[in-house]
Amino acid sequence: MTIFNSPQERAMAFPHMQQPSFLLASLKSDSINKPFAQRCQDLVKVIEDFPAKELHAIFPWLVESIFGTLDGILVGWNLRCLQGRVNPVEYSIAMEFLDPGGPMMKLVYKLQAEDYKFDFPVSYLPGPVKASIQERVLPDSPLYHNKVQFPPTGGLSLNLALNPFEYYMFFFALSLITQKPLPGALHVRTSDCAYFILVDRYLSWFLPTEGSVLPPLSSSPGGPSPSPAPRTPAMPFASYGLHHTSLLKRHISHQTSVNADPASHEIWRSETLLQVFVEMWLHHYSLEMYQKMQSPHAKLEVLHYRLSVSSALHSPAQPSLQALHAYQESFTPTEEHVLVVRLLLKHLHAFSNSLKPEQVSPSAHSHATSPLEEFKRAAIPRFVQQKLYLFLQHCFGHWPLDASFRAVLEMWLSYLQPWRYAPEKQAQSSDGQARCVSERWAPFVQENLLLYTKLFVGFLSRALRTDLVSPKNALMVFRVAKVFAQPNLAEMIQKGEQLFLEPELVIPHRQHRLFTAPTFTGSFLSSWPPAVTDTSFKVKSHVYSLEGQDCKYTPMFGPEVRTLVLRLAQLITQAKQTAKSISDQCGESTAGRPFLSWLGFYSSDTNSSYPANDLDEMGQDSVRKTDEYLEKALEYLCQMFRLNEAQLTQLTLALGTTQDENGKKQLPDCIVGEDGLILTPLGRYQIINGLRKFDIEYQGDSELQPIRSYEIASLVRLLFRLSSTINHRFAGQMAALCSRADFLGSFCRYHLMEPGLTSRHLLSPVEQGRSVGRARGPRLSLRFLGSYRTLLSLLLAFFVASLFCIGPLPCALLLVLGYFLYAMAMTLLTERGKLHQL
Repeated sequence: MTIFNSPQERAMAFPHMQQPSFLLASLKSDSINKPFAQRCQDLVKVIEDFPAKELHAIFPWLVESIFGTLDGILVGWNLRCLQGRVNPVEYSIAMEFLDPGGPMMKLVYKLQAEDYKFDFPVSYLPGPVKASIQERVLPDSPLYHNKVQFPPTGGLSLNLALNPFEYYMFFFALSLITQKPLPGALHVRTSDCAYFILVDRYLSWFLPTEGSVLPPLSSSPGGPSPSPAPRTPAMPFASYGLHHTSLLKRHISHQTSVNADPASHEIWRSETLLQVFVEMWLHHYSLEMYQKMQSPHAKLEVLHYRLSVSSALHSPAQPSLQALHAYQESFTPTEEHVLVVRLLLKHLHAFSNSLKPEQVSPSAHSHATSPLEEFKRAAIPRFVQQKLYLFLQHCFGHWPLDASFRAVLEMWLSYLQPWRYAPEKQAQSSDGQARCVSERWAPFVQENLLLYTKLFVGFLSRALRTDLVSPKNALMVFRVAKVFAQPNLAEMIQKGEQLFLEPELVIPHRQHRLFTAPTFTGSFLSSWPPAVTDTSFKVKSHVYSLEGQDCKYTPMFGPEVRTLVLRLAQLITQAKQTAKSISDQCGESTAGRPFLSWLGFYSSDTNSSYPANDLDEMGQDSVRKTDEYLEKALEYLCQMFRLNEAQLTQLTLALGTTQDENGKKQLPDCIVGEDGLILTPLGRYQIINGLRKFDIEYQGDSELQPIRSYEIASLVRLLFRLSSTINHRFAGQMAALCSRADFLGSFCRYHLMEPGLTSRHLLSPVEQGRSVGRARGPRLSLRFLGSYRTLLSLLLAFFVASLFCIGPLPCALLLVLGYFLYAMAMTLLTERGKLHQL
């Protein structure tokens, strides 16, 4: 495509062109024919030279070409898989183009100055929002107010009329949900991808921890782009929450661009960015949660009424939920999604904690406070807390019981520890113990009580169903126990629970309290003591707004949760014993192998209690890590809930995990039925968690076992036919040799008789104790020659012999001679062992 140096040259070249479709068609053609770098250079030139009137037509196409279509068919630039170390050139070009101060954002601001609007389909919004708008119920988020556009008569689709900044951020945020990763991107590290780094850059730019939000770069002489003006809704809505206007409306409404404060004039971008990220990434949950949370503000109003608090500013508006009963969103977040949300939470903590100490206290709130400072106070409680709680509940209840839950766990723990992201670091204790959580964070803990207590109970229920012998699962239990065992944190949680459970009748003067206008950033204004009353009210408001007025709260330090913790402590103790038995079994199986077994002349035991592959995967190092994690986790749990060793020992014995006289684990808990043993619920629980197991032995013909992965299938079948022919033809001679009482008979029995065959018994409960019916006679087995290890050992032996100038034939004779000496020694040892048994 030809690029002109100025709009005047372009107009002279195409005087007949009056519609901007030519520019769009030209760019679409270039997207197919030109390389990526050239296309980006052309786009930069177009954004610089063309006026907003013509750029308006290409903006929706350009956004889709970058982030992909909303239906996920076109992936666009595939930012979620673009990495600097794999594609450094494309990565640097894309990051420069999409940077908060780059050409794409300049295009957004250029269109923003002209007050253009773009239609966004409601059908691609998160499920709860889509269902709400389709049923004419306006969501409580200010992001959707005055934006819904209803179709003309006969139309079916609903749209949101978004300004360019909102339209761009909607696509950017939703691309994390709608775009499916390519097959080759399964092993891409999320933190190295362009999308993840762009999220971090946008957060740092629009939610700065230092200074103020930078004004938009605009090439127009009119200065920065104006904030979006309020729009009149096209049709009345019934809101299930209070109609909250923008947090900063009082700062930017009815002000001209001449005398407006730049900070208050541009803070709407920060608010919009956060609302878009929260709505697109966190507003997903199941039907039951959605119905329970339909009217959080109305349920808070019930609390106000219950506490005899009158307020003229609150009026509950309960919508009808019957039309939403059919709604069900099947949403399963990915690990990448969770990692991006964790990045958002970490930055929000740093953003909120960047307030100066004198600005944190409620007494510092005044009209002189800058909008950015007010936004820092309100960001988490006003926009994030509720939807994050439901998102975490959904993940805790629906995420698979595997090690991938670690991503959800770390996201949760990051939110629970805002002190980790404070500018001033807490001092480390001199004895190396964990840092003490300052009392400064008590309000945060109390106002987020459910995220500490109820989700902790949810984690306990998951931990009780997982295999704690796995090092990854043990690590997750250790991480949670370590975080909650931080000094002073358990006391803060207990204090919050006491405030919530505090009887309301002990504060009779509450009923005379009146509220002033809420500002979303300040606390409820009051001039009467005591302070604990305000704190108790906030804790109750938090719990009832998230769980409803009829919620049944289970105290974290109450008897029910303590019982769950004791069960977890039992499982930790049992998992340590299981890990130790696996380690011992591994050591015994390794030490018990004869030297020549590594050369393939010793058949592996197929009846081992633990498969060889599992032992290889566990390894001694993994067992050691598991033991360390579980030991520390048990120590932290005992510290938090004040458990003593006597309680743990008693409960462990009660569950029946003691060992019998032979040091082996007992069978799973069973009852005897008509058809044999029947597992009890306790027995199933023991098997699922690897606490006990049945000893399973192979009872069939060892020659007819399935071909292993370490064997050559065709060679095993050929050797089986050969050995079967030999056994059939020389059966009489082999039987005669094995029946001899001299050394030759013992030597033949050692090679031709299957060891331990006569001592095997069927383990079926129905036919318990009956010996194996078919007694197999002496036979030759050549299957060991079909093993890769055997053939490789032989090749290695011939190669080493060739280094010493020993030919193949002498080498083969030496190997046969060596084996005969070994076999004679083993025959003598076997016969001597039988004599001792007699």
